[in-house]
Amino acid sequence: MKAIKRHYSLYLMLIPIFLYFFVFAYYPLFRGLVISFQDFRIIGESPFIGLDNYLFILKDPEFLRVTINTFAISGGILILGFIFPIILALSLNEVINQTFKRFTQTVIYFPHLFSWVVVGGIWIYLLSPDGGLVNELLKWFGNEEAIHFLVKEDYAKSIIILTAIWKDMGYTCILYLAAIVGINPSLYEAASIDGANRWHKIRHITIPQLVPTMKIVLLLNIMGILRIFDQIFILSNPAIAREVSVFMTYTYEKGILEFQMGIASAAAFLVLLMTLLLTFITRKLIGYDEESV
Repeated sequence: MKAIKRHYSLYLMLIPIFLYFFVFAYYPLFRGLVISFQDFRIIGESPFIGLDNYLFILKDPEFLRVTINTFAISGGILILGFIFPIILALSLNEVINQTFKRFTQTVIYFPHLFSWVVVGGIWIYLLSPDGGLVNELLKWFGNEEAIHFLVKEDYAKSIIILTAIWKDMGYTCILYLAAIVGINPSLYEAASIDGANRWHKIRHITIPQLVPTMKIVLLLNIMGILRIFDQIFILSNPAIAREVSVFMTYTYEKGILEFQMGIASAAAFLVLLMTLLLTFITRKLIGYDEESV
């Protein structure tokens, strides 16, 4: 209590922060949990129906399909989006020309600054069968018939995965480059004295020193991987909807389009529980807590 009285002004400054999280995070979370147990109606009473909303979702064939789609798309984004930035960062670290290096970092980082509305528009134009850059290049290589990439189910998941990686790869690469800069130069000097070449330095010094950053990046990606929505909403269309529908689009359709708020809230909480479970498993597998201690 003495500490509180001594620094009461600091605690008063924290009150708006607590209110912000309570009003815009914790109260909506609690309210959504309550709605998930109700037959929610915008007008009139919303009777409690227990676990009926959750049972409906678990028996819904549509939810099974979006579960498969979500893990397929998320798994591709997680694995490739984890590997490519590391390779890119290691490659850029070997570039001697600093001007070219900074220019490349700027170019690859730019897509991360754009919203999915902008990025989606760029890729819709690039993949367009009428004058799109990709089809024009294929035509130049001898492919006479234009490919309708965005309406073919065979390409749907691949396009979603690759565009997601393209957007965020630069940001993750910068994180790895910042970690590389923090590596003690004496480690490389000692390795050079021992006769190590560049590959040996990368394999035995750079990559091991990047492991803590890799763990953080992996954990952050796991926490958000099941909540992809903007990209799907922008790039999806009726022709490929079945191949790219995910948890969040299912929740959107049930809650916003069909006004089944109880089912949508239950689906959202199932996603939350799966995210918590994946995060917990990942922390244990990578030994994140042990290293932190």
